[in-house]
Amino acid sequence: METLKKNTLKDPVRKGTCIEFFSAYQDLEIERMIHLATPQATVWFKPLGEDGKGLLRVFGRDVWTLLISCFPDLDNTIDMLSTDGDEITCKVSIFGTQASEFMGLPSKGLRFESDHIFVFRFNDSDEITDLTIDWDLTNFIKQLS
Repeated sequence: METLKKNTLKDPVRKGTCIEFFSAYQDLEIERMIHLATPQATVWFKPLGEDGKGLLRVFGRDVWTLLISCFPDLDNTIDMLSTDGDEITCKVSIFGTQASEFMGLPSKGLRFESDHIFVFRFNDSDEITDLTIDWDLTNFIKQLS
């Protein structure tokens, strides 16, 4: 007989933290996003390889600041959340219109929409300790070219 995985009592709190993260992202409030994590939390923007790793409150802040300045109407929609132990995976659609040069891509005023996978890991205090973000970088560049 197959047993179903039961949600832990921490799941609603952690899901709420993820939803708050994306709400802050929608409001373009980077500091609010960062304060949901521990001071030593890490972030990895996977398509950027080893260059895409760093502290969430430093490297993450820099990346999100650049994104918001280049895509001032940046927005997101959460499509799915799933839990597995201390990890929550969120499938999120992120979209916006490019207003200025972004990482070598000149602005043509084009809009992108890209599915992203965010994997949040938490400590026992329900704070984010690690965030991994993945997306189709080739498709993202194609939409803006």
